[in-house]
Amino acid sequence: MISWVGFDADDTLWHSEHHFMASHDLFCEIVRPFLDGADDPDAVARAHLAETEIANIPPFGYGLKGATLSMIETAMRVSDHRIDASQIQRLIDRAKEMAVHPVDLFDGVDDVLDALGGLRLALITKGDLLDQRRKIDESELATRFDAVEIIHEKNVATYGEVFRRHGIEPSRFVMIGNSIRSDVLPVLELGGWAILVPFADTWAHEQADPPLGHPRFIEVTALRDVVDAIARITHTGGRVD
Repeated sequence: MISWVGFDADDTLWHSEHHFMASHDLFCEIVRPFLDGADDPDAVARAHLAETEIANIPPFGYGLKGATLSMIETAMRVSDHRIDASQIQRLIDRAKEMAVHPVDLFDGVDDVLDALGGLRLALITKGDLLDQRRKIDESELATRFDAVEIIHEKNVATYGEVFRRHGIEPSRFVMIGNSIRSDVLPVLELGGWAILVPFADTWAHEQADPPLGHPRFIEVTALRDVVDAIARITHTGGRVD
């Protein structure tokens, strides 16, 4: 039933979002003096930043560089351009730290890949090309995959391009990831399968209502559970409860 298994990377195979959350904490510290009249200045700062990040996806895409530019832009706007250059430098220095942080794999990654060794595996991720390539290289996982794709967006069009490039039949493909918006909904629309591995700190932009009751959608508790979930798909002929 399943011949290809796709894996998201950030917050599915290795930890990522907590690094961005730490950068957001720094951003809130930097702009807090300019929001001292607000009841909850940090909440106001995060709301402004989220608005900027979403608006900047078309020109900058996802990932480290776009996030840093969004923080700088928001800090200037919130401060009415009064923010000191030294504070902007702190955001830049933080981005440089993120660009070299060690790759921290989730528990069980190697075991899961070993268990699925009889299937073809694809690593499908989005974000800053240089940063994603660094993390893939440092993870030493690239050789475990038959295809590695770093794409600018995860939607029906880009998944379709990946499927055509590798001769993947959507009905025989299952995508594993933590984002309903990026790893689940577009794959289901193309006729594939999707297994959600929830992660507590998933970016708000990646969240959406789960397609409960969809016949090709499965939610599991942990990454290790995807092996049994794929076995269920195969052993039931594509019918899951």
